[in-house]
Amino acid sequence: MKNNRRDFLKLTGLTGMSLIGSGFISNAAGLSHGLPDPGIQHFNMSGYAAPRLDTVRVGFIGLGKRGPTHLKNMTKLEGVEIKALCDIRPEYANRAKESIGDSRHTPTVYSGNKDEWKKLCDRKDIDLIFIATPWDMHTPMAVYAMEQGKHVCIEVPAAVTIEQCWQLVDTSERTRKHCMMMENCCYDFFELLTLNLARQGFFGEIIHGEGAYIHNLLGENFAKNTKNAYWEMWRLKENARRNGNLYPTHGLGPVCQIMNINRGDRMISMVSKSSIDFMMGAKAKELAAKDDFFKPFANANFRGNMNTTSIRTHKGRTIKIQHDVTSPNVYSRIHKIVGTKGTALKYPEPGRISNGGEGWLAEEDIKSLGEKYQPAIVKKVGELAKEVGGHGGMDFLMDWRTIDCLRNGLPLDEDVYDAASWSCISPLSEWSVAHNSNPIDIPDFTRGAWKTNKPVDITLNGGGNTKAVSG
Repeated sequence: MKNNRRDFLKLTGLTGMSLIGSGFISNAAGLSHGLPDPGIQHFNMSGYAAPRLDTVRVGFIGLGKRGPTHLKNMTKLEGVEIKALCDIRPEYANRAKESIGDSRHTPTVYSGNKDEWKKLCDRKDIDLIFIATPWDMHTPMAVYAMEQGKHVCIEVPAAVTIEQCWQLVDTSERTRKHCMMMENCCYDFFELLTLNLARQGFFGEIIHGEGAYIHNLLGENFAKNTKNAYWEMWRLKENARRNGNLYPTHGLGPVCQIMNINRGDRMISMVSKSSIDFMMGAKAKELAAKDDFFKPFANANFRGNMNTTSIRTHKGRTIKIQHDVTSPNVYSRIHKIVGTKGTALKYPEPGRISNGGEGWLAEEDIKSLGEKYQPAIVKKVGELAKEVGGHGGMDFLMDWRTIDCLRNGLPLDEDVYDAASWSCISPLSEWSVAHNSNPIDIPDFTRGAWKTNKPVDITLNGGGNTKAVSG
């Protein structure tokens, strides 16, 4: 039992913490049984509406891959002032500032030192900070920013250990600052449609959901000295030291919203299984033979190519989430919803819907259904989102919605409990894989508030007045 406990704490970042504080205990068989967190909720952030901000003053930390997309979107919105830009690499920070051009924004640049981001957070004239850095930096930066009185938007995943998940929850509750994980797939057009269909009862009682992140990034993970390269090869290092579902939220987020997870239901347990690595080790050895830079990776124990995680909820629903970023698999996030009256499946595109019959509805019927149940946010800014771009427009929808909620004093669609519960699947999957796919319980980050929290409903009631401007 001691060995199982030690392995679990190591994998989930809980070394040195008591079992009661972490909410877990391991038995001799290697099974982990979750216990309710003994702490008291400081404040319920679900449905919380922070004081409205006529103008949202924004800072950005991390301007490599995702940061510039959010920066571009902010230049398209009224009621936004871009106050500061930060990246440890001066060329990236300065390039981001140049991309704004001669506009109404005159941000200060912070760069060249690993702690420059703290200076940005310390400023008194910033309301919201976007964090788009390597995964292990997300929680430390978000916690510090909230401590300085800032709302935060964090790229996915929000945390990489259970301890970090609890840090986000406790800090957000104590400071009453929003902590939103930027799960943009919740704002893709088909996912928004299925959410609205679920809210209107089209699918009946939801039984099962599936999601995934299947995306061939083998070449990109090993990219060096190109515009697609990750800073200090951080993503390759993640795949070399961890074995589990490292990127669950793209598939999980939309399904959790449809199932009212943390708002009437919650995920209670999971099991996870990984294949062996068929691709990354061979690629590392191939590159190491030509380039000494890759020799440290030549004997790395890379994660399995395909991970499959199965989850059960309190109400008896099931969720399947898959992760594969290293095989020549066709891109898919699956997004499958099964209910007592109907079902939907997004991939392979175009998305399909059934109303309970033996087959999918005809294309023209699905089009009519989409028009009838088109979400309000899509009616309002859908065409503009497609024009601006960013993963087909879902990035812009997410950023527009976030700013519109802050400007109108509305609750955000994704709160800190979503950030924690969706992100925790990664470290828990690592534990399960390492213990022969034994089941493990999932913490209740709401500390019981899920029983009365209200479902997410992405309507424009009280908002929708944020306009687009020329950048």
